[in-house]
Formats: sequence, C-alpha cells, structure tokens
Amino acid sequence: MKAIWNDTVIAESDDTIVVENNHYFPPQSIKKEFFKESKTHTTCPWKGQASYYTVSVNGAENKDAAWYYPEVSELAKAIKGHVAFWKGVTVTK
Repeated sequence: MKAIWNDTVIAESDDTIVVENNHYFPPQSIKKEFFKESKTHTTCPWKGQASYYTVSVNGAENKDAAWYYPEVSELAKAIKGHVAFWKGVTVTK
C-alpha cells in the first residue's frame, strides 16, 4: 500500500493493518521528512488517545492529515504506533 499526498509517496508498506476501513502503516514505513508532530489529540473510546502529524510536501502543508496511537487499549494493541491518513491523502495499492 502507498499513501500519496501532493503527488508524493509519503508512506509505503506491504504490511498495513486495516481497522475501521483505515490502513494503518507501520511506523518505519513512513517517510519521516514529510511529517511534523502536531499538538492535536483526539480520543477513541476503544483505541485510546490519538496523536497527529501535519504532512508537509513541496512547501504545502496538510494539517493533522495523519494520526497514530502512541499508547493503545488492549483491544487495539496491533496498531500501536502505526500511522493512518485522511484529509485528501490517497491510500492505494
């Protein structure tokens, strides 16, 4: 799977985990040069507290376009640290 934004592959993996129709990419599969930590956090009732990244490619920013769970509930342990996308990031084969 590939995550693409602004015509650039920002993550790529053959080992994503699908939860609630979102592909979660292993942390080592993201291209860290395109990710900046955000101060945004949200809470999922069964996964835990999500943290966000702003994606930055070729001078354009997509605020909070990626999220991950640094700590998770027992039910979501498979996706701990994995990164998922939204806000116009295309995830495709």
